Amino acid sequence: MSFVGGSMNSPAKPVTRDDGHPLFTNSKQTELQKYPKKPTVSPTLAELLMHVDDAQNSPVDHRAVEIGYGCSSLPSSNPFFLCFNNLTYSIKVRKKLGSLPFCGKNSDETESNGINTKILLNEISGEAHEGEIMAVLGASGSGKSTLIDALANRIAKDSLKGTLTLNGEVLESKLLRVISAYVMQDDLLFPMLTVEETLMFSAEFRLPRSLSKSKKKARVQALIDQLGLRSAAKTVIGDEGHRGVSGGERRRVSIGIDIIHDPIVLFLDEPTSGLDSTSAFMVVKVLQRIAQSGSIVIMSIHQPSYRILSLLDRLIFLSHGNTVFAGSPGMLPSFFAEFGHPIPENENKTEFALDLIRELEETPGGTKSLVEFNKSWQARKNQRNGYSMRSNLSLKDAISASISKGKLVSGATNDSNPTASVPTFANPLWIEMMVIAKRSMMNSRRMPELFGIRLGAVVITGIILATMFWKLDNSPKGVQERLGFFAFAMSTTFYTCAEAIPVFLQERYIFMRETAYNAYRRSSYVLAHSLISIPSLVILSMAFAAITFWAVGLAGGLSGFFFFFLTIFASFWAGSSFVTFLSGIVSHVMLGFTVVVAVLAYFLLFSGFFISRNRIPLYWIWFHYISLVKYPYEAVLQNEFDDPTKCFVRGVQIFDNTPLGEVPLSVKLKLLQSMSGVLGANITGSTCVTTGKDLLVQQGITDINKWNCLWIIIAWGFFFRILFYFTLLLGSKNKRK
Repeated sequence: MSFVGGSMNSPAKPVTRDDGHPLFTNSKQTELQKYPKKPTVSPTLAELLMHVDDAQNSPVDHRAVEIGYGCSSLPSSNPFFLCFNNLTYSIKVRKKLGSLPFCGKNSDETESNGINTKILLNEISGEAHEGEIMAVLGASGSGKSTLIDALANRIAKDSLKGTLTLNGEVLESKLLRVISAYVMQDDLLFPMLTVEETLMFSAEFRLPRSLSKSKKKARVQALIDQLGLRSAAKTVIGDEGHRGVSGGERRRVSIGIDIIHDPIVLFLDEPTSGLDSTSAFMVVKVLQRIAQSGSIVIMSIHQPSYRILSLLDRLIFLSHGNTVFAGSPGMLPSFFAEFGHPIPENENKTEFALDLIRELEETPGGTKSLVEFNKSWQARKNQRNGYSMRSNLSLKDAISASISKGKLVSGATNDSNPTASVPTFANPLWIEMMVIAKRSMMNSRRMPELFGIRLGAVVITGIILATMFWKLDNSPKGVQERLGFFAFAMSTTFYTCAEAIPVFLQERYIFMRETAYNAYRRSSYVLAHSLISIPSLVILSMAFAAITFWAVGLAGGLSGFFFFFLTIFASFWAGSSFVTFLSGIVSHVMLGFTVVVAVLAYFLLFSGFFISRNRIPLYWIWFHYISLVKYPYEAVLQNEFDDPTKCFVRGVQIFDNTPLGEVPLSVKLKLLQSMSGVLGANITGSTCVTTGKDLLVQQGITDINKWNCLWIIIAWGFFFRILFYFTLLLGSKNKRK
C-alpha cells in the first residue's frame, strides 16, 4: 500500500484516492492500526498462524490503490512489486470437424497452413504488490490456471511471450523457484502418511538444518491449527483402498505443505476448491496474513463468496484468454455501470460479473465488446491518473529486507549480496537423502503387502524350481537340466523386478511438484531410493538362494553358495535399476509392463542359453553383449562347472541322447574298444570324456571370468540408475510446452 501525504507521526487521517473516495473504510483503518509498521521486525508465518481467532472476525473492505493497467513507474512503499506485460501463450491443435469452413471456429482459434492455433493467453498485463492478494477469475476454460502457470514459470520460455519482472528486474527462473511456492489444484500426497507427518516431512525438506527440530514442530502445529486440521492430524491421508481424511482436509494439507517455508511469492491454483464456505474463507484469511507478512499472493478462484471477495485486493477477469476486467473489487460497480450493465444492489459483484461474461460468451460476438471496453476504460483511467507505481527498492535490497524480517526461511544470511546468499536448496544432499529414505520406508512399513507379495513370488518360484530340479546328478541329462535351471532362475530374478514399475509412476507427480520449487535435489531422490532398495533385495536374494542351492545340488560348497547369492543379488539390483529407469520414461503402468516383459524376453533370447555365442549371427552379436541375462547366466555356469576335478561325461555316457543310447551296455563297451583302437587312446566305461571346462567351451563361455561377470552386472545397475537420474533431469520439468 502507498500512503499519500502526512507524516508517520501525525494523527491518523483518512487516506483518500485521487477521485476523493476513501482508500480504506473505518474498519480497515482500525485493522491497519492493529498491525503498525515496525522498522525492522515483521511477524513471521508461524507467529501469524497462531492467531486463529482473527479468522472469525467480520470481513474487511480491503481495497488496493488503483493506478493503472499494466506495469508501474511511481515509487511504492511496498518492497516487492511483480509486474507482467503482454503475456501471450498459444498452442497448436489438430484440425477438428469444428474447424472446417462450414462448421465455423472459435474466436480464440486461428488457422495457418491447415494447423489451428488456440490462443490461451492474449496479451495479459497486470501487477501484484507485497501485502496484497491478486485473484484471477473466470469460467472454466477462461485461462485462469494457464495465467498462474505463466507467472509461476511453468510454461517453457520459448512458448510464452511477454515479460515478467520483480521490482523492475527480469525475474530469472532459478531465483523464482527459490523465493516462491506453487500450490497445485490436484491433491498429490502420500496416502499412508498422516496429516502431521506429511506437514513435518515438508518442514524437513523446506526448512534449513539450522532450525531446530522443536521449532519445525512448532511451525507444523501452528499450521495444523490454522488450517483446521487438528482433529485429523493423526489420520492418514488415504486413497481409494484406504480410508483417510475428507476431500476438503486433503486440500488444506496440500496448501500447508507449500506454505511451510514462508515464501516471498505464493501461487495457488484454485485453493478453495472442495472446501465449504467457512473453510474456504479461513484459507483465504490465512493467505491474507501471509501477504501482510511480506508476500505476494496470486491465486485463481472460480467464484468467491462475498466474505472472500472482501479479502481480495486485485482482480483479473478472463474470458477465452482475454482480460475483460483488471482492478480492485471496489471498482467493479463503476466499470459495469459505464459498460451499460450496472450491478444491482445487494448482489454479489463477482457473481454478476461472471454471469454477464458467460452470457456474452454465448452471443455471436462473444466478449469482444467487453474486452475492447476494458482497454479503453484502462486507458482513460491511466490518462486521468497520469502516473503509476513501482517499488523504490531494488530486487537485491528487497530480498535483503525480507530475509532480515524472517521471511524466506532457507538458511540465508543477510550479506552484501542477498540474491546469492539465498541457497538453492534448504538442506545439504545427505539430509535430503535421509528425509526421503525415512519417508519411503515409513510408506513401505504401512503397506507390507507390497513387499510380501514380491517375497512370496520369489519363495514360491524357488520352491517350484527346487522340487522340479531336485538333486541333479552329473550325467549328461543332469548337465542339460542344470543349464535349464540356471537360465530360468536368472530370468526369473529380472521378471520379478517388474513390480517396481508402479512405484515411481505413483510418485511421479509428487516428485515433480516437490522438485519444481527445490524441495530437494533429483540426485538425492535417486540415491535415497537406490540405497533403501538394497535391504529388500538382500532378503529376496537370500531366500531364493537358500531354497534352491542345496535342494538342486549345486556345486561349490559354502563358497559356491556365497557366489550364487551374490549373483542373484546383483541380478535383482540390475533388474530393479533397469525397471526403475523404464518407469521414468513410460507414463502408464500397463505400457511399462508390456515394455519390460518384451525387453526381458529379448535379453533371455540372446543370453546364450538357446543359442551359444559362437552361433549367434554377427549382426545380432551386439544384443548378446547388452543382454542383462547373459552375465549372471555365465557367472553361475562358471561357478558350477569351472572345476577341473569334476567329470560330467564318462565312457559309455557319450552314447546318451543318441540312438545308441538304447543298446546294451556290452555293445557300448565293445564300441569304446573299437574307438580306442582308432584313436590310439584307451577309453573305458569310466574314462572321463567331458569336464566342466569342456562344457563351458561348448556354451561359448570363454571370454569373461565369473567375477568379472559379477562386476559387470553390478555396473549395469549403476548405469541404469544414472540413466534414471538424467531421465528425471530432462523429462520431469513439469512445464507446458
